[in-house]
Amino acid sequence: MLAPPLAPAAAPAIELIGVTRRFVSPTGASHTALRDFNLVVRPGEFVAIVGPTGCGKSTTLNLITGLTKPNTGDVRVMGKSVTADNDPRIGFVFQTDALFPWRNVLRNVAAGPLYRGMPKAKAYDAARAWIARVGLTGFEDHYPHQLSGGMRKRVTLAQTFINNPSIMLMDEPFSALDVQTRIVMQDELLDLWSSSNASVVFVTHDLEEAVALADRVYVLTAAPATVKAVYDITLPRPRVTAEIRYEPEFVELSRRIWEDLREEVRK
Repeated sequence: MLAPPLAPAAAPAIELIGVTRRFVSPTGASHTALRDFNLVVRPGEFVAIVGPTGCGKSTTLNLITGLTKPNTGDVRVMGKSVTADNDPRIGFVFQTDALFPWRNVLRNVAAGPLYRGMPKAKAYDAARAWIARVGLTGFEDHYPHQLSGGMRKRVTLAQTFINNPSIMLMDEPFSALDVQTRIVMQDELLDLWSSSNASVVFVTHDLEEAVALADRVYVLTAAPATVKAVYDITLPRPRVTAEIRYEPEFVELSRRIWEDLREEVRK
């Protein structure tokens, strides 16, 4: 009896293959942000990217969304080359709040489902459920200016996860928060992500944040950026970020990544 054929391996959720991206400055000079850049994110994987300031980390996210096109190389999402900038499977969390200031919390969280055609009553029910999940029940009628930074970030996470994205791109989302609030939000993110199937690309300057959150950490060189090293983070899940930092493996990984990154920062 013949053995059944093996199932094909799932295509990477995100793949950048030999990507180079150049920009032209206002003076006409050419600037290379990324050079021969390769990145693979598997389905459901949490990948963090660290590198010196100005090395092209945010450019990488823009390439994945299609907002920026590579000069050479290929960018693929779910096995297909990126050709448009409106893929509904991608959620984006910015460093600064992307909330509508004229909308209250309920209407901000319901905005995505309403835009995609969900009936209003159903969208509002879903929004209330996500507001409860991020611990903001009772604040549905508050406006962004009436919330703390951490509360606004919770609204942003609810606003993103309600759309059930297959891919989440996060550009230093917690950098503006104080240390204590940042740790709380890191745990909140891990809790929400663990119950989804989303693949995450998380850009950060904080090495400890990268190690605490990610399955793998990409270390980029100084511009023009390419991949200097990739670290597998084998710390067990689920993780409590405030506690995992004291583990010997965490300390050793942070030390090794900093050794790689320090050389690039000095450049």
